This record gives sequence, structure tokens and C-alpha cells, in this order.
Amino acid sequence: MLYSRSKVRERKANCLETSHYPAGYCHSPFIFGLLPKQACHFHPEPVLLLPAIHKRNYMQPIISVKSASRKFKDVVAVNDISFDVSAGEIFAFLGPNGAGKSTTIKMLTTLLRPSEGSLFLAGHDVVKEQDAARKIFGIVFQDPSLDDELTAYENLELHAVLYGLDKKTMRERTEELMKLVELWDRKDSRVKTFSGGMKRRLEIARGLLHHPRILFLDEPTLGLDAQTRNLLWNYIEKLNEKEGMTIFFTTHYLGEAEAIADRIAIIDHGKIVATGTTEELKKLTNTANLEQAYLELTGKNVRDETLDSADGKKEMIRRVIANRR
Repeated sequence: MLYSRSKVRERKANCLETSHYPAGYCHSPFIFGLLPKQACHFHPEPVLLLPAIHKRNYMQPIISVKSASRKFKDVVAVNDISFDVSAGEIFAFLGPNGAGKSTTIKMLTTLLRPSEGSLFLAGHDVVKEQDAARKIFGIVFQDPSLDDELTAYENLELHAVLYGLDKKTMRERTEELMKLVELWDRKDSRVKTFSGGMKRRLEIARGLLHHPRILFLDEPTLGLDAQTRNLLWNYIEKLNEKEGMTIFFTTHYLGEAEAIADRIAIIDHGKIVATGTTEELKKLTNTANLEQAYLELTGKNVRDETLDSADGKKEMIRRVIANRR
């Protein structure tokens, strides 16, 4: 089951109190990747230890968006948005169809250039330092992106070659990740024989192959049944807790965001309308749950997803082709 992240947030907050741990270290598995486990006599179990970080620097953002806009001729898909995501956060980016979610992810992942403003991943400008930025993140796209004619193992092998991983690292990492997503026994099966949930799990494994510090997930559970959605989020939470990976995701399943996310940003008509924890958003809107808060902030009218022009153009082309058949 998806569980409350209150204990996780409490552990993160405790990381700021370095005086409770041996001099020079901070108890945190949540930032800058997986570090060797060391026993700590202040804690009954082995924990991950980090060199002490000044409080002012601890919450330095790993994702930073400053006054970013994206225009498609006369359509403004993203309009002067700014937000930060701290290292190790699980951050939900929510909004109606056509609000600008996918366009924002495409800018962050170097697939689209912003018309205005700046976007940074771990301090790297995604426009001026594309190669450095691309090494920092993995991504699971909204649309399927695996090669169905290749086996599961071959799909990961191809990704490893593109990222320049040596053979030893590729073999070890592929086995580790395929076991994590419970697909190792199907490594030699062609992807076209996989269910939708199995393909999604393989895409997550592929996105993690090169040890990214950030994982972008664009509606990763779209079209999956409740059991498979639950399984995927369990994997993602394990990655966040084990490797300190920052998770940036979009979803229309608001219950997922309420259960999983540390913080949430809501975008509507290309602008950020609110940012905060679930509790903060509920308090802001005087509502009982995230879904009510979301509707209070974005309204109840059904949106035309063609407002997000990049995705809208593809959808219009699909409709034209479908109508001609």
C-alpha cells in the first residue's frame, strides 16, 4: 500500500540537526546519491552518513526554474514560471490537460528550448550545458519509448551504449535494476510480449541505468490498473529512500500525489497557481483533501488539451489521420 511520508519528512528534517550525530556527519540517505553504509552508535541500525553540510546549503535546489516561458507562435504554453526542487524531494507537478506540464518537462530535459528564462539541473544550465544536464537525469516519457522487437535486456544494453557505460558496469547495473523491478526472469523476452505494467517497469529501470540524480516521470501510471500503479510507486519510493534520488512527476491520479509527494506545484493556463505540501494547499483553499484543493485552484471546467501546443499539435494530427481512415 502507498503509505504516508510523514516519517520520511521527519527524517529529512532531522538531517539539519547535525549535532545529534558524530562530528562531521549528517544522517541522510536523501541527498546526492547512495553512499557507503556505516554504523552509527546513535542509531540502532546501519545508516547512510554524509559529510556535514552547512544548513544554508543543505536545501540548495537540484532543480531550479527561473522566469521560464515557452511560446508556440501566438500560444503561450508556459508563462513566466519559477520554482525550485530540493535534492531528494519527491515533487509532484500537477495541472489540467494543456496546462503546460509536459512542455515544462521537455524544457527541463533539453527537448525544448525556453523562449525566455532559465532552467538549471544541479547548477547546469539546460540550454548552455546540455550534455552535463543530460547525465544528471533519467526520464520515463508519457508515451511508450521501448523497442518492442528487442528483448528487455537488449533495450537496457542499447541505453547503456548511448550513455557510454563500460561493459562491466552495464552488466552489473542491468541485473541489479531488472531484479529491482522484478523482470530479471524475463530479460530474454521480447518487449512486445510484455504487458503495459511490465513495459513501464522496464522503462523505469532503463531510466536509472546511468545512476541519475533526478528521475522525471511524465504520467508514469497512465492506463495502468490499481495493483500495477501501487507496485510502481513502491519501486519509486525505494529508489528515493535508498539512493537519495530526486523524483519529479506528473499525474492525473491526485491520490498518488497526496500519498507520495513531499511538495506539490499546480500549474494552470501555463502559470504556477500554488506550491506547497498537501496540508499547505488544503489550508490555502480551506478544503478537506488534495482533490478539492486542486479543483478550487484550477476550476471544474473540462480543458482542451490542445492548449499545450506541443502535445496538442500531435493530437490534432492523430485525429486528422484517424478521420481519413
